[in-house]
Amino acid sequence: MHAHADPSFLKEATSSPEVVHYDYIIIGGGTASCPLAATLSQNATVLVLERGGSPYGNPSITNLGNFLTNLLDISPNSPAQLFLSEDGVFSHRARILGGGSALNAGFYSRGSAAFVEKAGWNKTLVEESYEWVEKKVAFEPVVGPWQSAVRDGLFEAGVFPNNGFTIINVAGASRPEAYGVIYKDSNGILHRAYLINNSKNEIIVSAGALGSPQLLMLSGIGPAHHLKAHGINVVMDQPMVGQGMADNSMNILFIPSPMPVEVSLIEAVGITRFHSFIEAASGLSISLPLVQELHKYFEPILYQITNHTFTSTRPGERIDLVPNNITFKGGIILQKVDGPVSTGHLELKNTNIDKNPSVTFNYYKEQEDLNRCVGGMETIIGVINSKAFSRFQYPNIPVQLYLNLIEKVPLNLRPKHVGPSISLEQFCRDTVMSIWHYHGGCQVGKVVDNEYKVLGVDALRVIDGSTFMASPGTNPQATVMMLGRYMGSRILHARAFGNK
Repeated sequence: MHAHADPSFLKEATSSPEVVHYDYIIIGGGTASCPLAATLSQNATVLVLERGGSPYGNPSITNLGNFLTNLLDISPNSPAQLFLSEDGVFSHRARILGGGSALNAGFYSRGSAAFVEKAGWNKTLVEESYEWVEKKVAFEPVVGPWQSAVRDGLFEAGVFPNNGFTIINVAGASRPEAYGVIYKDSNGILHRAYLINNSKNEIIVSAGALGSPQLLMLSGIGPAHHLKAHGINVVMDQPMVGQGMADNSMNILFIPSPMPVEVSLIEAVGITRFHSFIEAASGLSISLPLVQELHKYFEPILYQITNHTFTSTRPGERIDLVPNNITFKGGIILQKVDGPVSTGHLELKNTNIDKNPSVTFNYYKEQEDLNRCVGGMETIIGVINSKAFSRFQYPNIPVQLYLNLIEKVPLNLRPKHVGPSISLEQFCRDTVMSIWHYHGGCQVGKVVDNEYKVLGVDALRVIDGSTFMASPGTNPQATVMMLGRYMGSRILHARAFGNK
């Protein structure tokens, strides 16, 4: 961990002794593990191992407008580690304390009552855990003109918006037991952390939907044939590790605006009857290299627009998407498929923990998901053409131009089918992106039990989004944070009173 003017609880791994002992060792300092560690540390010693840096005092993390900057940083120490799924879709893995919650659009929405019911959680403790999280991180934003126009446009399109506030070395015993971890600091020095000898102490994997199944496999817990193919000693043949991987797919439209817009991320969300969520952002910072890259794709379409005699532009006038190369003069409107039916799997590419695993999400493999995307894009078109959104829209510009623009931008590595008659189905397939809401790989009932204990292994749990069957809420981070607090409370209660 790299600390710069950080709180006293953050330490560089280089300063750690060669051997340490704790009650709980949490692998990953992400969205679930931070509230989990904060809770457990009230009555136990806790070590959190996070591979990335600290967000404290880092304006590229804390400044709202730098959302895109982090995602476009491909340096070895980037807080957002780029990866490419086998579907040809770019995505990112958080590499910073706080995990995805330190990098994402920051929208907070609880999971539904049905999600809580299906998970079998204690409703009273769930409510208390959500409230604990909300006191720490949640607030209701002031909705600016762009977001208000999208919200009102959703009303006109018949959609009602939601404001959003509603690893491991295993002992060779008859039953495997986790007892410690080996980790490497930035100087390449190995350190060892062991559990204090107590039957109540545990190792908790909380490295996210990609990291947790990868860590289990590298530790010998996974499909035996796959582990053997990589020369990994099989501790437990568990064929369900890495299965059930899914991601809420996203498709977007860039909307250039004739007037300035506020800098905003997701604030108002439209929830359609067919389970596509409509969201928007505006005025994000864009670096000069990205401006130069995007203009190769935007310029022909923008000049095509300005060569027409529209009431909003003079002949030959240029629409400047990025005045002074600082912020995007306009915004994006996106649709997200909630609860995709299409699922895939995760496998190892190699045994290097620093490298990305191989992930297949099978975006839009199932027709039901594709139908949701088409409905979502039709809703976006309705918003763009609404009276409420008219001041942010160049008059008489056909939406087809926006569709063509997105088809030309290399948002992924999938084949493109550019043309005036492209169907919305084909558009969805061609331009699919990740909204970073992946889940699965260590699912409840398949890899872990209802207390998130790894089946067949003692003193080992997985607590994060990899255990989910579906992604809860408009953004899952509220429920992932709640889960950390929820399970921390349950673990402490069991530590003090047993299972009473």
